[in-house]
Amino acid sequence: MVLIIRKKHGVFAGLFCLFVAVLAVVLWQGRGQSAEVFAPGLSGPATVVIDPGHGGEDGGAVAVDGTTESGINLAVALRLDDVMRFLGHETVMTRKEDISVYTEGAKTLREKKVSDLKNRVDQINGTTGAVLISIHQNSMPSAPSVHGAQAFYNRSEGSEELAGAVQESLNQFINAEQGKTAKKIPDSIYLMKHVTCPAVIVECGFLSNAPETARLQTDAYQTALAVSIAAGYQRYLANEGTE
Repeated sequence: MVLIIRKKHGVFAGLFCLFVAVLAVVLWQGRGQSAEVFAPGLSGPATVVIDPGHGGEDGGAVAVDGTTESGINLAVALRLDDVMRFLGHETVMTRKEDISVYTEGAKTLREKKVSDLKNRVDQINGTTGAVLISIHQNSMPSAPSVHGAQAFYNRSEGSEELAGAVQESLNQFINAEQGKTAKKIPDSIYLMKHVTCPAVIVECGFLSNAPETARLQTDAYQTALAVSIAAGYQRYLANEGTE
């Protein structure tokens, strides 16, 4: 499997190479542990559930230029899936194309959104040894200068540690100017409230920030985000293995 960075995005080539080196270091730190990856608190191997938020009629947040969140979520998630599988992890995705996963019979947009979320929760909770990474984009039109990637975690065991490890990687390689802190997600977020496994949402950037919106649409930056998140997951597993 080859991850390709187009020449027109050469400005990110050195950064991507650095990310590969970081992954190599993290993998090396994990050597000596069991070759089989176990989910925290469970007796079976972990499966990374990668969830590209929104999709189909539900575009999510919208940038000033009309860019919708759902397409960027899917692009980053597909790259994350490639990286995770390249590293030998079992993965499943809640969607692999621009669709909403609602049940037939839902008619209004609200009904479709509710059905979509319930179906995602059912799929995640029905996956043995699940560890959820949900990909989203943020937006704060009232403060267009705000930018950067941030991880949020639910109340399940292991979630805070996973979010912290992912945030560490994001701060090192994405949030170069100003780091952020991983935070607990409010219970008003249906998906994160109802899944029972370790779960994080990664808000990859702000669509209310024009320069960041432009970066988020490039292949290289999407790949950089995917590799950074994967590096955080590797750190999380290495830390779990030493406890």
